[in-house]
Amino acid sequence: MPTYNNILVGLDLAEDCTQILRKAADIAGSFHAKLHVVHVVEPLAFAYGGDVPLDLTEAQGVMENQAAERLERIIKEVGVSVEGHRVCIGQAAGELHRLAEEENMDMIIVGSHSRHGLALLFGSITKGVVQNACCDVMALKV
Repeated sequence: MPTYNNILVGLDLAEDCTQILRKAADIAGSFHAKLHVVHVVEPLAFAYGGDVPLDLTEAQGVMENQAAERLERIIKEVGVSVEGHRVCIGQAAGELHRLAEEENMDMIIVGSHSRHGLALLFGSITKGVVQNACCDVMALKV
């Protein structure tokens, strides 16, 4: 059985992410592992294809601050001990891969939502995290 010392959990800050964090904390506790929590905010330029003639810097900063505040509230609400938490800007799977490699994570934990219709065709963030990860990935069904 593998041993896990550092576990990275990616949260999307949706309603059910408290369930994911609780389960991740239980898993980390069973291995006496340190839990690291991250939320990735997609750059606004991605949403608009980079062709927006506006400076989105201020709006992006507001989104980052709101995400950081929500992440802190969720951690406090769940009442788990985390080694660290942060908000990153970028593409979710890529940022989780980068952090896992840079911080020597042994496992990435993400939530897996049921997908229907077009979402099945185009894949999901969870699928992107599983592919090309440098460590084990656990997808928790919510």
